[in-house]
Amino acid sequence: MAGHSHWAGIKHKKAAIDNKRGKLWSRLSKAIIVAAKMGGGDPEMNLRLRYAINDAKAVSMPKDNIERAIKKGTGELDGGNLDEVLYEGIAPGGVAVMCDILTDNRNRTAPEIRKFFEVSGGKLGASGCAAWMFDRKGIVTVADNKTDEESLMEIAAEAGADDVRHVADTDGVGTFEVISAPDAFSAVCDALAAADLETESRKLTWLSKETVALNLSDARRVLKLMEKLDDHDDVQGVAANFDIPEEVLADLEKE
Repeated sequence: MAGHSHWAGIKHKKAAIDNKRGKLWSRLSKAIIVAAKMGGGDPEMNLRLRYAINDAKAVSMPKDNIERAIKKGTGELDGGNLDEVLYEGIAPGGVAVMCDILTDNRNRTAPEIRKFFEVSGGKLGASGCAAWMFDRKGIVTVADNKTDEESLMEIAAEAGADDVRHVADTDGVGTFEVISAPDAFSAVCDALAAADLETESRKLTWLSKETVALNLSDARRVLKLMEKLDDHDDVQGVAANFDIPEEVLADLEKE
């Protein structure tokens, strides 16, 4: 989890500095479209859609944008032809990378993602080249000033969660991560909502079984790759199994 935690902290800081609302809205719109396409346009009957809408509202996406995305998903408007794709690759240092993609043009997206890997010194691989090093999990994050770990653990365990972990950022802002199997994810989200606990994010992602410690050179290249992937409009989520040792992280923060 160390690499995941470092990347989560870096992304948090990056988001606070770099306002990319348009890209974020585009990404959330795609999540709404796919949710509506798979389960219908009623958020009361479609849990995935309800959470996608909540995520969009949390970043002040206009109501018209949300409604338009729902209609694209249900086929009332054009533009709902999106495919869910999983890309796997190997980054510098032997780091395994998983990319969850939503795209309306695979022939455009695949070469762009492949180029990101190649420029960084890595390689986009075939299906299965990285997935065996990860488990699919649901993660819900809660700010650590909203509750205490014991109370959160009790709520999470009753809902079927696997674990609750604390992630401390270097600036003193921390979060709890509630981790669950995919089939328990909805129940965990509902349990936290029923307890009036405000969540910062809810997502299905990939958690690495083991991590790879990086030297300074590889850490620079891996983080650059992660940034490029995270900024791509079609990438919904990125996971990797790297760990940045404290001394290397300190050197990176000096740059």
